[in-house]
Amino acid sequence: MQCLSRPLARQLARQSRNQLQKRASGTAIAVRNAENPQQHRYEISRHQQQRGFATSRYDDGSARSAVINVLNNIASKREVQQYLAQFTSVSSQQFAVIKVGGAILTDYIDQLCASLRNLNQMGLFPVIIHGAGPQLNKLLEDAGVEPQYKEGIRITDGKTLGIARKLFLEENLKLVEALESWGVRARPITSGVLMADYKDKETYQFVGEVNQVNVASIKAAIADGYIPVLTCMAESEDGQVLNVNADKAAAELAKALVPLKIVYLSEKGGIHDKETGKLIEAINLDEEYEEYMKKPWVIHGTRSKIRDIKTLLDDLPRSSSVAIIHPESLEKELFTHSGAGTLIRRGTKLHQASSLSDFEDISKLKQTLIRDREGLDSVAVVDRYLDSLQNRPFRAYYDENMEALAIVLPPNSATNSLAHLATLTMTRSAWLSNIADNVFQNLKRDFPKLAWTVKQDDENLTWFSEKADGSIARRGEVLFWYGIDSPEEVREVMAEFVQHGRSMFGDSNLEAQLHRAAAAAERIRAGAAVMMSKRPGQQQARAFSTYRHPAWHFSFGPEQRRSYGTTNPNPPLGIKNREKDYPSKIALIGARGYTGQALIDLLNRHPNMDLCHVSSRELAGKKLKGYEKKEIIYENLTPDDIRKMAERKDIDCWVMALPNGVCKPYVDAIDESGHKEAVIVDLSADYRFNPDWTYGLPELVQRSKIAQATRISNPGCYATAAQLGIAPLLDHLAPSPANPTVFGVSGYSGAGTKPSPKNDVNNLTDNLIPYSLTDHIHEREISTQLGREVAFIPHVAVWFAGIHHTISLPLAHAMASRDIRQLYQDRYHGENLVTVKGESPLVKQIAGKHGVEIGGFAVHSSGMRVVVNVTIDNLLKGAATQCLQNMNLALGYAEYEGIPL
Repeated sequence: MQCLSRPLARQLARQSRNQLQKRASGTAIAVRNAENPQQHRYEISRHQQQRGFATSRYDDGSARSAVINVLNNIASKREVQQYLAQFTSVSSQQFAVIKVGGAILTDYIDQLCASLRNLNQMGLFPVIIHGAGPQLNKLLEDAGVEPQYKEGIRITDGKTLGIARKLFLEENLKLVEALESWGVRARPITSGVLMADYKDKETYQFVGEVNQVNVASIKAAIADGYIPVLTCMAESEDGQVLNVNADKAAAELAKALVPLKIVYLSEKGGIHDKETGKLIEAINLDEEYEEYMKKPWVIHGTRSKIRDIKTLLDDLPRSSSVAIIHPESLEKELFTHSGAGTLIRRGTKLHQASSLSDFEDISKLKQTLIRDREGLDSVAVVDRYLDSLQNRPFRAYYDENMEALAIVLPPNSATNSLAHLATLTMTRSAWLSNIADNVFQNLKRDFPKLAWTVKQDDENLTWFSEKADGSIARRGEVLFWYGIDSPEEVREVMAEFVQHGRSMFGDSNLEAQLHRAAAAAERIRAGAAVMMSKRPGQQQARAFSTYRHPAWHFSFGPEQRRSYGTTNPNPPLGIKNREKDYPSKIALIGARGYTGQALIDLLNRHPNMDLCHVSSRELAGKKLKGYEKKEIIYENLTPDDIRKMAERKDIDCWVMALPNGVCKPYVDAIDESGHKEAVIVDLSADYRFNPDWTYGLPELVQRSKIAQATRISNPGCYATAAQLGIAPLLDHLAPSPANPTVFGVSGYSGAGTKPSPKNDVNNLTDNLIPYSLTDHIHEREISTQLGREVAFIPHVAVWFAGIHHTISLPLAHAMASRDIRQLYQDRYHGENLVTVKGESPLVKQIAGKHGVEIGGFAVHSSGMRVVVNVTIDNLLKGAATQCLQNMNLALGYAEYEGIPL
């Protein structure tokens, strides 16, 4: 018996990937050294000539065989053969169109080149088209050109176009040279393919919409043995170069070539559901498009990408699809049924049946159940199986042509919540067109918990592993399941399977019945052969079986699913949140204080935050210091000024860095403007208790909620540290009135810039000043957010920045220090801005840092009270850094973008 766990599966998948790269790299080196660089048809650099280049890869049988052997590490031999046969059955230019984002060229070019080299050595020629958005943003910033956008589209004036044209040619050559250095013949095609009209010359200037694709140069490059590499620049009829969106250019290219595969490479590896944080494996547009367009998190780049892909697929054959994947998953996407990343397709509409009368043609149903299952009495077995369905509830899923059929038996009692997949049959076409994935999407939607069994030698085992949360093997059979969260329930299911095998589901499994029929046929024929062998003069007969294994299976291998377990119920979104690749316009209202200055410093480093207006009554007319992207002069903006700016939609995000009680007129002005999409982040306490605003503590508040919010109240510095220090133990605290107590000490920057005894260094020297010992605003904030009373006792000390909390927590039951520390480590697993340590953190170690440190975990001898220490820089994670974290989430950037980690 063997039990397959996800950590082990992930480890095996990583080993497989490493082996793939190592072996493929060795193949490339061996072949590269044997070739003549003089065979190139265009000029190359002296540096590359010294490296040596490939000639034709696809006619090198040894290299092709080596790559196929390597691919067998991530897919079964049958899968590789199926897809390779499919890809080579069409014209070379119809294999695949691959759109490469600018970030891929910067960060993942080696992974991309390795994958393209492997494809090329098998005789495959994908058509590459690339962008360079992030690189262009950086060049424009360095050149002092302020980017202008309208509805997310870059306005391209003459200067911008000149910079973009030069950059795109450089990036195109960079990719071509990189491919050549990997032994791949590549041809740069930078003009003559994409023709375009002006999108709206008056508004967008030199921005085009592709209206024609000339594929002659692409075909010629492939015919000569080169991979064509295109850039997303087009030309008008009069020869004017126009900037075109890379996604739209790739779509028009795909319409012209009608390839088998359309792949968008993305550093995010696909589209992620921001409500769950999970990767969306597939989107079936015919059934789910309207549903996705209504989701609150489908905004910015995600919305336009799904919409544009739908427009593309509407003009292509129904079998076409678009895969959004990470570059390291390219081979997995192309050569496995499970694929990688997010697959977007029109999909095959599935029908459902809950009784035999729902099927229009019972004879067709019987033929579907029998196909590829010939054996003794198979027709009678299927008849008996259908008879059994007359008397029990079931749900069947099938397409119009019954290429795919699944029959599920729902839970048979109130105490048993596990449904049983009793039958699943697929044709070759169903596998290759991903109908199987569509079926499983429906199963997961309708049955939260499902189990099924297959034979261990079934070649479809890898695909089943991809769909399951766990599995266990016993005596040649494998039980798969998903949706079982309770460890106790998992143990019960495993124990029952170990004891009873397939029969744990009774006699409801058609495969089991057919296997028994096949086994009976085998025994009869074997017996007949023995009797014949005993007859004198008779030649010994060979026993055989007419049972045929279902076609299109996989060999058993490790799971290669891109999912990672976490004990954090609200894990960071990271780059999954990235929706926009263009800057947002920011206005900072009230920038004189320490927090405002800290935020300006962060915005200066952020690649996509364009600070446009800074308002300060006292500094109006002076030049803003510390912001180097462009010159900004302080203004004294009134609520009426802000309302007019909001009406013009000049600003994407307003940051209110004002004292408590001052913010409301400015917020009201933005609300009155009707610009509901504008994000407001308030750093004061004015809206922290307003239920219409989202409380912006990403580590404790659901990140998807912040990502969808337009009104965000930034937590207080004391409150942030205290909540993070208490939250993991909430369920273990003693009931009131035994409440937590927080003894907090802050540096004097927390007292503001207005002179007072609390920020007078002379007064603070050799001193510690308590203040607001009860009913402090942060006491109310902490208690409200945690849902229980917390006593907070604040003090101010002589250092400049940094807060130290000593938190006493009464426990409901005795606990050990190591167990408490483990609770905190589990809760904040993966958090880049929270560090859990054993020893007590110190203020001097946190000052200037952007996170929170939690430690100490001293437990009283009774085990009924623990003391936890927390430190935070009150100006950074306590204010400015947290503000930027919230801005990133709400504006559609990577969560930690611009934050030094």
